[in-house]
Amino acid sequence: MPAFSQSVRIPSHVLVRQLAGESVLLNLQTERYFGLDEVGTRMWTHLTSSVSIEAAYQNLLEEYEVEGEVLRQNLSDLLDRIRISLCLAHYLSDLCGQNSIAGGRRTARPYEDNSLKIPFGVR
Repeated sequence: MPAFSQSVRIPSHVLVRQLAGESVLLNLQTERYFGLDEVGTRMWTHLTSSVSIEAAYQNLLEEYEVEGEVLRQNLSDLLDRIRISLCLAHYLSDLCGQNSIAGGRRTARPYEDNSLKIPFGVR
């Protein structure tokens, strides 16, 4: 789980495009992509424009009807899935700084696709 005191940066080799409220993140080095629905895009926007993951978390808590622990887990899962799907797992500082994954090792279960659907409502 990333430290919520860290900030999120988009690596220079990752292209982000939004269309109709959804987003696609493309790793230009590996040509792997990750798709986000409208809620995932909103989470990503807060994560990349806030001073910290915690600040994004607080903003999203006000914007959506969601339990705090559910949102905290969803944010952590989102960052982990983006790292894994875009093959950024070895570049720990690319998204959240050098200490975000202890020892640089991470195991993850496989996913059917690269899309993230977040199940909570807008306030």
